[in-house]
Amino acid sequence: MSVRNFVAFDLGAESGRALLGRLDGGRLTLEEKHRFPNPNGRINGHLHWNLLQQWEELKTGLRKSSADVHGGHIQIHGIGVDTWGVDYGLIAPDGDILSNPFHYRDARTDGAMEKAYKIVSKDDIFAATGIQFMQFNTLFQLFSMLDSKKALLSAAKTMLFMPDLLNYLFTGVAKAEFSIASTSQMLDPTTGQWALPLLEKLGIPTHILPPIVPSGTILGQLRADVATECGVPAMPVIAPACHDTASAVAAVPVEGTSDDWCYISSGTWSLMGVEIAKPLINEKVKQYNYTNEGGVGGTIRFLKNIMGLWLVQECRRHWLREGYEHSYSELTQMAARTRGFGAVIDPDHKPFGSPGEMPLKIEQYCRETGQRPPQTRSETVRCCLESLALTYRRTVEGLEDILGRKINTIHIVGGGCQNELLNQMTADATGRKVVAGPIEATAIGNILVQAMATGDIKSLAEAREVVRNSFDVKVFEPTDTKPWEEAYARYRALK
Repeated sequence: MSVRNFVAFDLGAESGRALLGRLDGGRLTLEEKHRFPNPNGRINGHLHWNLLQQWEELKTGLRKSSADVHGGHIQIHGIGVDTWGVDYGLIAPDGDILSNPFHYRDARTDGAMEKAYKIVSKDDIFAATGIQFMQFNTLFQLFSMLDSKKALLSAAKTMLFMPDLLNYLFTGVAKAEFSIASTSQMLDPTTGQWALPLLEKLGIPTHILPPIVPSGTILGQLRADVATECGVPAMPVIAPACHDTASAVAAVPVEGTSDDWCYISSGTWSLMGVEIAKPLINEKVKQYNYTNEGGVGGTIRFLKNIMGLWLVQECRRHWLREGYEHSYSELTQMAARTRGFGAVIDPDHKPFGSPGEMPLKIEQYCRETGQRPPQTRSETVRCCLESLALTYRRTVEGLEDILGRKINTIHIVGGGCQNELLNQMTADATGRKVVAGPIEATAIGNILVQAMATGDIKSLAEAREVVRNSFDVKVFEPTDTKPWEEAYARYRALK
């Protein structure tokens, strides 16, 4: 088989990238062609994504990915977009975008869940969707628009999630890919279709919901006007696993059919869970507040959303404003040199989810819980990382309780797996082997699902074999678990 070239556009909360993947003889190589900050800003007091800037950056990435060293073009066999979940844009009847999409951290959803529960009970919402309750889920974003932005919502013909919106700009085809749609809390996971009775009870207009397509669907060809503007030939546009975590899970380098493993897709968020065949919707799952999201091949990603390295990212931004400039690597090194097992926090404490003043919020939380707050930047970062590792332990124990089976190995993929201090902390805190890598799991999964769509890869198992053949991993074994037991007892007491 000749070399097959695919472009993955991978947008995260902080930055976006275009990566060229070359599939050759069962091995995949990646080359980053373009990187850009993912811009957001406030308009009339609301936090929005800058869609026009994102779109310009994607076109720049397409130009760079298609160019060869001789000034011509390489043949691209597919392009596809993945992003974070829940956020969306609205399309007017004439096909134009109605406004810049809201950012999931915008405060307009404050109180929306409680208001919705007065119409449909929390139990009934969970029974219909099987999704973890978070106030920024698309369900509550749209519900809040019925009060705050009803005219805008009424003007829409179609709602598209962020990756679907960008794929729409590439093709003119308005479809919702299964994995990204499943993050919305608007999908019935047993049927893979919209939970229409629930949405109708809440007054959410269902005519704006697009058809749902599986991961790995060829949407169509690149629009002629976009191809001309970018100076590239026609090429297929493919919906990969459009939710970044679903793409990352597709690239977990597991072998065989063993079910004694779980994953953490580690970045701004930590998404920790297992891959199962059918959704789990019962009282225990609801009490743990776990979620059933869609995966490749109709699988279910049964997982917990955890406030991940956002804690450190926000601390770094705060310190930058104060004039202290540290890279993430420097912050991790500072934490590694600092004495451990001071204060512990709950990373999912609600105020931590809002931007701004993170070190001050951590200090306040520690005082409210009767703990000595971190005194230095090093201690603050150490507190964040240790608390994340303890949260991973609580989460894996919850998975074992629900599933009734032992989990022996934790696969950490994504950019966060470069944090070797956190990897070792996770092994020690959980008492389980940690396998870290690949770092570029999301882009890898995006590309391999595209290759499944074109028939170059036959199955998810074959895709994971390509991952094992192409990328290195690093193993972390538990070494010093005793001090983590006392820390875990203090952490559990926070609940």
